[in-house]
Amino acid sequence: MNRQSELSTYLNDPYAQAYPETAPFWAAAERGQLLLRTCNQCNRAHWYPRIVCPLCASDDTDWKPASGQGSLYAFSIIERADPPYALAYVELDEGPIILSNLVDCDIRAAKIGQRVSAVFRQTPDGRYAPFFTRLA
Repeated sequence: MNRQSELSTYLNDPYAQAYPETAPFWAAAERGQLLLRTCNQCNRAHWYPRIVCPLCASDDTDWKPASGQGSLYAFSIIERADPPYALAYVELDEGPIILSNLVDCDIRAAKIGQRVSAVFRQTPDGRYAPFFTRLA
């Protein structure tokens, strides 16, 4: 199956179906783009995406493209898994902190403050999601 025929796989995902207000996020993730819900009143992005801004309580919010760049805020290597993996909090350049995984890098060489960039991988549920890899 090629990438084009895989598009819209989130439409069959029970999680994405349960939260239809997040559909633009999942559609953008399938295209390899990170969107953040951003408030038009306080001009700040927030995570987890919701219609009402948790920072100022305005309901004047929109989806806006994010750079996908950030810094490693905190991480934990899960050694008991096979293979081991790293859970990571990433502070995005736009401000929010997002929980994800480090991928495509030596997780044991990760350092707090290190620059990271979003990459998109398909989850076992079918939808694409942002993961992060260390920048050189």
